[in-house]
Amino acid sequence: MTNSRAHILDSALALLRSGGTVSLESAAQRSGLTKPGLMHHFRTKEALMVALVDHVVDRWERELADRLPTPPTEASARDRVLAYLDWALSGEFDNADLVMLADPRLRDRLTTRWGQRLAPWIDLPADLPTEVRARLAAVRMLADGVWLADAIEVFPLAADERHRVRAAALRLLDDPTDDPTDGTPADEGRTMGIER
Repeated sequence: MTNSRAHILDSALALLRSGGTVSLESAAQRSGLTKPGLMHHFRTKEALMVALVDHVVDRWERELADRLPTPPTEASARDRVLAYLDWALSGEFDNADLVMLADPRLRDRLTTRWGQRLAPWIDLPADLPTEVRARLAAVRMLADGVWLADAIEVFPLAADERHRVRAAALRLLDDPTDDPTDGTPADEGRTMGIER
């Protein structure tokens, strides 16, 4: 991505953060370009909005990868879900993180793209034992709720609640009767940056 593209995308996200609506015109104005100048990089509003989804998910993926003990392609489903939980509990989110919902006419396309990009992080293998899969899905849904509450600023968790929510999620994950691994907690030696 060129610096101009990154600047346009950052400017469009700033527009969303300020409560604005993204159009080719508003994104061009916010980034200090003419509409034809912006259209040199993004021919349509759909292209701009899909690029915005990718821009947000690119940041999310970098932050998620930083929380894994191994490269993402080698991480277990449990490690990926735990990284997602820790990211949700320690990240900073705002309404720009909801870019996939920013345009009702493009919502299907944008949410599909968002799902495609995040699937490697939150999609669970079908061959997991049913109870393990259910526990991982429950923790993933908990993480979804945390970052969404932060992004929309409705009932976000207080700092001390975040510790307790993480502890509850770990209890849910660490039931050895349901874990087919060696019983070692997946986050041994790792934390989300807060004391447990």
